[in-house]
Amino acid sequence: MNDVSSERPRVTLSYAQTLDGRLATVTGSSQWISSEDSLQLAHRLRSEHDAILVGVGTVCRDDPRLTVRLVEGEDPLRVVADSALRTPPAAAVLSGGAARGTLLAVTRRAPEERCRELRQLGAKVLRLPEDGAGRVDLRALLVALGERGVGSVMVEGGATLITALLRERLVDRAVVCIAPKILGRGIAAVGDLGIRELDRSLRLTGVSVERYGVDLVLDGRVEYPGAG
Repeated sequence: MNDVSSERPRVTLSYAQTLDGRLATVTGSSQWISSEDSLQLAHRLRSEHDAILVGVGTVCRDDPRLTVRLVEGEDPLRVVADSALRTPPAAAVLSGGAARGTLLAVTRRAPEERCRELRQLGAKVLRLPEDGAGRVDLRALLVALGERGVGSVMVEGGATLITALLRERLVDRAVVCIAPKILGRGIAAVGDLGIRELDRSLRLTGVSVERYGVDLVLDGRVEYPGAG
């Protein structure tokens, strides 16, 4: 069994990577790794979740809208893990009235003046404890979302957030798009999880493999070593 807490929403990790496991080039270029068919799948997954979570690096680099514009359905609550509140007011998740559907998870490092400014735009700003690295405590964030009625969260990145969630055993399902591209050097999808023995690896079970355009998409439950 997974290390799943009843106090938090179910978490789906969804991202697109190259054949050699890169989310982006060394310069951060990532649009678009996956095909149009895979993008539509990603938007369908968004519509099936109550909230979508990304890190502030993704917001600042890619300026995503985090909507379901490619499929029918309602936009999920947009959640940005942003410990020091670096999200610019002109970001797509805040501008044009989008702020009313966005929650910014911050820590004590976020300036109060910036918090007030973004609240005035309509965004929700939630101050949470820090983890050992000075970032937003992700378990505390998920519990807080659960208390707000969020039952499912889809996570799209970036690599730091993906790695932290896997390290903390907070991911229940993974939907990974593998594009037939090779970058060599680039930003790895998953960083160091502290695994030194193969039998301690995280595994996907109940896996389905489907083709979307030229991409392959793996969808399965995440199992953690020693969980029972």
